[in-house]
Amino acid sequence: MRIPRSIQIVDVTTVGRVGFSVWMRRGLTRSMSKKGCTGDNAACEGFLGRLKKEMFYNKDWPGVNIFEFMQELNDYISWYNEERIKTSLGNLSPVEYRRKFGFAA
Repeated sequence: MRIPRSIQIVDVTTVGRVGFSVWMRRGLTRSMSKKGCTGDNAACEGFLGRLKKEMFYNKDWPGVNIFEFMQELNDYISWYNEERIKTSLGNLSPVEYRRKFGFAA
């Protein structure tokens, strides 16, 4: 189902308290899951939890500008997608798993 352009949805978690009032004045609608429905985005929540534990909390961030942060984030995501060992893949990285089964060169 397509959402009409006249309807705009904002994820509350991406808008600070101050910014939220501005969004509301513009007539935007908050997007919120029902209470207790965290399974709706479990994969995303799991990834973000791992990202925070493996990348964010292990670094001293004061003095890091947005460009450096974005580079760190891109490096982490590349490592996560290509090199990180995953038990669900038989303790292989995604690249090793694909090679093992002939899906990658």
